Amino acid sequence: YLVGVGRADCTGPVAQVPLMGYANFDQVGGGLLSRLYSRAFIVADPEGSARLVFVSADIGMVSQRVRLEVLKQLRSKYGELYRQDNVILSGTHTHSGPGGYFQYTLLWITSKGLIRPALSSIVNGIVKSIDIAHENMKKGRIFINRGTVENSQINRSPFSYLENPESERKRYSSNTDKEMVVLKMVDEYGHELGLISWFAVHPVSMNNSNRLVNSDNVGYASYLFEQEKNKGMLPGEGSFVAAFASSNLGDVSPNTRGPFCANTGESCDNPHSTCPVGGAAMCMAEGPGNDMFESTRIIGQNIYLKAKELYEKASQEVTGPLSSAHQWVNMSDVSVQLNATHTVKTCKPALGHSFAAGTTDGVGAFNFTQGSVEGDPFWDQIRDQLLGEPSNETKDCHKPKPILFSTGEMTWPHPWHPDIVDVQIAAIGSLAILAVPGEFTTMSGRRLREAVKSEFDSHGARGMNVVIAGLCNVYTHYITTYEEYQVQRYEAASTIYGPHTLSAYIQLYRGLAKAIALNATQELPRGPEPPLFNVTKVTLLPALGAENAPAAKTFGDVLEEVRQEYREGEVAAVTFVGANPRNSAENATEHNFLTVERYSNISSSWRVVLNDASWDTRFYWSKGSRGQSNVTIEWHIPAGTEPGVYRLRYFGHYKKRVFLLTTVTIPFEGSSSAFQIT
Repeated sequence: YLVGVGRADCTGPVAQVPLMGYANFDQVGGGLLSRLYSRAFIVADPEGSARLVFVSADIGMVSQRVRLEVLKQLRSKYGELYRQDNVILSGTHTHSGPGGYFQYTLLWITSKGLIRPALSSIVNGIVKSIDIAHENMKKGRIFINRGTVENSQINRSPFSYLENPESERKRYSSNTDKEMVVLKMVDEYGHELGLISWFAVHPVSMNNSNRLVNSDNVGYASYLFEQEKNKGMLPGEGSFVAAFASSNLGDVSPNTRGPFCANTGESCDNPHSTCPVGGAAMCMAEGPGNDMFESTRIIGQNIYLKAKELYEKASQEVTGPLSSAHQWVNMSDVSVQLNATHTVKTCKPALGHSFAAGTTDGVGAFNFTQGSVEGDPFWDQIRDQLLGEPSNETKDCHKPKPILFSTGEMTWPHPWHPDIVDVQIAAIGSLAILAVPGEFTTMSGRRLREAVKSEFDSHGARGMNVVIAGLCNVYTHYITTYEEYQVQRYEAASTIYGPHTLSAYIQLYRGLAKAIALNATQELPRGPEPPLFNVTKVTLLPALGAENAPAAKTFGDVLEEVRQEYREGEVAAVTFVGANPRNSAENATEHNFLTVERYSNISSSWRVVLNDASWDTRFYWSKGSRGQSNVTIEWHIPAGTEPGVYRLRYFGHYKKRVFLLTTVTIPFEGSSSAFQIT
């Protein structure tokens, strides 16, 4: 194959923008723990014209809006080279990245609007990572390996899982998929290029109290792998690219201690995830660490170490033709042939009452509980007044789900949920990547993989490795099995196309697999093209106005100085007169907010040893009154830090009023005093 890899920043604004994932209105960005990246991998046939692109981006999910804008840019740059059928865009599902990149109303509301700087950062970052991979294409080889990851996940809806037939459950040793699949890419001389790992776990080690933008546990795994391979480079630099991509993570949590009542400390591992005092709002799962930062590192490190072992031992080469199959499907109207006599249908999208309960990784508001198969007259009445009552047809179609939001019947100002959904498979020789538009649960993913594998087998493509790439192309929430759907925990309440959603996807992906196996992808109907809405520019983000420094101070001045001396394990911290970090995101595509610098006696100069992409640094922004704000930079000094003289620097932009209504953006910087690490 010809192989190319690329990585580009897609962080976007780190302040005031709602973080995407927990749908918690209070959880808005207030700084940066680690940068977000798009990682692109291109594989092409050196003889023919076939090529595939796989992108894993450190974002909550790929939205239809992001995908359509990326494809549009690729078309204008490369013509018909990169298209909807051979480009897969997957989100890692971090819950600590900026939102605001959605056109469907439900997600538009929870993001406080369509936030252009956030959307542009993601779209441009993805395109740039593909550009870099495109420019770096070289002859190469791909190897595959798989193995088991321990102590890194639990099933967060075990009572739903137990609804699946016992005969089916008996075939598996665990209620989560512990298998990791790793692809290793090298050039023709054996020089290492990159890796893709697929493993099913929610990146929710950072909980919904977090305000710092970061890529969570899988992002930390990428960071460790890239730091190791790009020796001597700053984080985010260097040619080796390591993507830790999402898979069928629907019911899989990294919070391995399980759910406890926050007020009493007793377990709340029960069918409704409720506590005797305080109800469902008190039931929260805990990670393995002492705090969320440590839990993120522990889970990320586990994943990284397994990937490293599988990568080093990978010897099975992937060979064979490249192909891709894609269709757009109206998921609210699919007829599924269950057997010779029985046909069922999918439904217009709707969310159940337990959607509002959230999960033990991030509980909802108003004390909704998981596993509600009856509506609540109080909330139903409020909904009927505000949003209108669901039609009888939709109610019947979704049974036993009690509908909270009949999103498929809500169209103001735009539809609340997608009807047109992408289904897509890309095959690299004996590897088939199923790009799925949402979060399949453990058993849903197993059924889908098995069905596709047997479809390949029956058409002569035997022994395919089938992996699921999650959160691709458009977001459609969750996909549970029919049996899990009956008990209506969060994942089932969020299976928006009704009880037969999984059966519909299995039918559709079988069709794609058959087309690939028979070399008939050209004959697949394209399906109805998804809409691109003209979404309003109005957002609930505060406007960026002129800013001020306190009296007798200027931007970048130190308000609280570092100590003169630290040891490893301590935290060096400095607070500056700051400015809104959104100014920087809107002015520079790649802005670095901070550096840690070490003084070199040999060259008598300061050398940058860390930047804001480092997981050891934290950048906090806090807004004061009268246009003033502070920035605090922390460096959590790790074991093994070289003793010496260091300083912390801050780089920002502030808005200055020049006329009555116009402002200009002015860059500034600040530095702490020098301090010693002993």
